[in-house]
Amino acid sequence: MSDKNTGIKTSLVRELAELLVDLDLNEIDVKNQDLRIRLSRGIQGAPVPTGSPVAPIQQATANEPPQKMVSAGSEKKSSGKNDVPSPMVGTVYLSPSPDAAPYISVGSVVNEGDTLLIIEAMKTMNHIPATRAGTVTAILVDDKQPVEFGESLVVIE
Repeated sequence: MSDKNTGIKTSLVRELAELLVDLDLNEIDVKNQDLRIRLSRGIQGAPVPTGSPVAPIQQATANEPPQKMVSAGSEKKSSGKNDVPSPMVGTVYLSPSPDAAPYISVGSVVNEGDTLLIIEAMKTMNHIPATRAGTVTAILVDDKQPVEFGESLVVIE
């Protein structure tokens, strides 16, 4: 590879990286003849949940009061001002990996920007942040559930 081609590729990578940030994208994949450049931002090797659906197990300890889990199957489907809506169509994952604890549970105190859950869209894991600080009063979706744009995911009061 010549120095001229290296300079062109380096400048292309820089331009793509700026585009990634400017358009708030998670990933860019460009292919042109024998050249392929793929840039992604965020956590390297984001976890891809696999396996069969397993209901989360909640265990109360002596120091914690029991928590009531509100899920998609419950009667509490809300669409109020305290809801966090889905910014995209995709599949919800409540934890970073199948064997990890969920990001949040009912009663969790969150700050604005904290990750609430992940939505997988087009094989990209998108961390969904809290839109405000407060206490999680309801989780309106189940793990591995498909969601639509604008659908209420979590209630934070």
